[in-house]
Amino acid sequence: MSPEVLKPDVVSILKDDQLEVEERLTGVCELLQKSIDHYDWVGFYFANHDTRTLHLKAFAGIPTDHTEIPFGKGICGQVAESNSNFVVPDVQAQDNYIACSINVKAEIVIPLFKDRVNIGQIDIDSNTPDPFTPEDERFLEWVNENVAKIL
Repeated sequence: MSPEVLKPDVVSILKDDQLEVEERLTGVCELLQKSIDHYDWVGFYFANHDTRTLHLKAFAGIPTDHTEIPFGKGICGQVAESNSNFVVPDVQAQDNYIACSINVKAEIVIPLFKDRVNIGQIDIDSNTPDPFTPEDERFLEWVNENVAKIL
């Protein structure tokens, strides 16, 4: 399924002010994880700039032990410092990779900005080698722009 067709559903979930923000983020994670075949794990991490750590606030997929990640460690930690998208077609080729599951083959992490500050990120793990396209990147940037509006 093309990510583009999910935009109305993402907007609907994020606008549901009957739910707490964390519940809406979990709803977005669940939608993406069940709707896009190569999105096997979807999560939102948020930064604590004082402690230089990322904290998992919402996810869909197999639970992870990696609920707190130091800046600079793993793909997520690198994005916290670089403020740039990071697409990893083959996680085994990365020296600074934190394995969440032996099944994960690829990862994409897109920073989430609020008032031009990197406050977190969306992290997608895939059990499919090299599945992420520029369309995924643009879509996830759009998701984060819309998430920032409710924070």
